[in-house]
Amino acid sequence: MKTAQEIAEDVSDEEGDVFIDSGDVLAEVPDDGNHLMDEDDEEAEDGVGDLPSGDSDVKDNSLQHFTTHNGSVFAISCHPTEPLAVSGGEDDLGYIWDITDGEVIVKLTGHTDSVCSASFSSDGQMVATGGMDGKVRIWRRVGTVDFRNWEFLTELQGPDEVIWLRWHPRGTILLAGSNDSMVWLWQLPSGNTMQVFAGHSGPVQCGEFTPDGKRIVTASEDGTLMYWDPRSPTPLFKLSPQDPRFDLENITSLAINASSTLAVVGGTSGSVRVVSLSKGEVVGALGGHAEGESVEAVQFVDLTGTGSSPGVVVTGGTDGKACVWDLATMRLRATLEHQDAVTSLLAHPAPKSYLIVSASADNTLRTWDARTGALVKQHNGHHGPILSASLGLQGSVVVSGGDDSACLVFTTEVDESG
Repeated sequence: MKTAQEIAEDVSDEEGDVFIDSGDVLAEVPDDGNHLMDEDDEEAEDGVGDLPSGDSDVKDNSLQHFTTHNGSVFAISCHPTEPLAVSGGEDDLGYIWDITDGEVIVKLTGHTDSVCSASFSSDGQMVATGGMDGKVRIWRRVGTVDFRNWEFLTELQGPDEVIWLRWHPRGTILLAGSNDSMVWLWQLPSGNTMQVFAGHSGPVQCGEFTPDGKRIVTASEDGTLMYWDPRSPTPLFKLSPQDPRFDLENITSLAINASSTLAVVGGTSGSVRVVSLSKGEVVGALGGHAEGESVEAVQFVDLTGTGSSPGVVVTGGTDGKACVWDLATMRLRATLEHQDAVTSLLAHPAPKSYLIVSASADNTLRTWDARTGALVKQHNGHHGPILSASLGLQGSVVVSGGDDSACLVFTTEVDESG
């Protein structure tokens, strides 16, 4: 995926090309309804607002249910290659389970409070769970025959309450954001602490490794964003609400483009900012969401899979909207509608990288064609808000966890025979 690389070159071209005219940087882009679509795409969007809201009378079209959790499911992650998922919940437990038949592979114990984060490592050989008890517990695969044998490896200490976990895109390095304003970095399997990042003054609500694995971006409830070299405890740059261009109130969501040069962040004010990581400054402001409605999810999408199109980012808010933005023009391309808050956005891998899955508090997930804004499939079966979701098996399935204590497995697209 090269799309973001082209944007990146525009952002920091050594020969002086400017990504956005300086006079346009602070301009909020309103949701004026001018969606940039082809004429033949407009019909596909008709009727989207008339979809059912996932109530109990709507037919359950899931493939599989996993109902072992006793309480809300806060976290879910699919294995990168195998038909496995790991989930974590309000019952202080995690499970590795088979998404084809719902069988428990391993019960992940040891937490004394809700498991709010659970994730497979990038190679699928380890699992990390993070809890409100401040514990980070690591399991690893045993043997090479199959993925059904796992053992407890170690417990990592440090955070006061874990908000999120992220594995390095290519290595067994784990990053955690904490309620106590700290960010922790550990090396596995040793469990050694590599770095503790201090600088935020509130709970660190989101954080990511850059896709190239070289840097870290974190953002906090205090409205600050920091850009780190993993080898240094001092940020390379910091943006704060004292900069009027960057006042998002509390920052709630973050995504980084494929070439590791742009970050898009959303906040509780309903605002979205585009940040150049090479310049350390705001280069765009996106409207579209209702004022005061929190932006809960951000996801970059490659519309063509060829790297030849302008960059596109999707932002999801508590106003029920997922806004599709063209970053080359800072214009709203399409608006995807739910009946309640959008809680998660997932980008489909190539060759269908134009597909995006949204999860919502309206009890449904929806697969969309981000090129047109057309609904591809609605996923029904939950009886409560969906709190987490993850794509598995090369994007052919989406696994979700909800407030109804259930995890469900769906195919992301309509069956060929359907």
